[in-house]
Amino acid sequence: MAAQTYSFDVVSDFDRQELVNAVDQALREINSRYDLKDTKSEIALEEEQIVINTASELSLNAIYDVLCTKAAKRNLSLKIFAPGKVESASGNRVRQSVALQRGLSQELAKQITKLIRDNTKTTPQIQGDAVRVSSKSRDDLQTVIQLLKSQDYPVPLQFTNYR
Repeated sequence: MAAQTYSFDVVSDFDRQELVNAVDQALREINSRYDLKDTKSEIALEEEQIVINTASELSLNAIYDVLCTKAAKRNLSLKIFAPGKVESASGNRVRQSVALQRGLSQELAKQITKLIRDNTKTTPQIQGDAVRVSSKSRDDLQTVIQLLKSQDYPVPLQFTNYR
């Protein structure tokens, strides 16, 4: 890199510990709420997804709302959640898997680099599930961040390694 080149990475990630805390808080609320406490509901946080298991679709929706509220209070974007189909589980129960979205897909990374190329004098390049943007001017990088913040993407974007 040249002496006066600045760069940052566009990534999509979330704080795993904050998600763990949000799930714990949601479970506590579910176990104490009168309308949900007898549903024997479970929220299982796995590596790539959250699995909700409960008595009915009505309680499932309520539990998902509680989970979203707790996540939002911990500054987690709700875009990290990709709810799957509601399935029947054993014993007249319902189950739903909520996939956790992390990283930029190739398709989205290409959209982002095209947008940056078409609108700024910076150099974007795809690196795995992130996009690195470099420029000789810090102001140009700020312009790119503002441009990306003005768009509505299906995943939350963060800007890291600003140097």
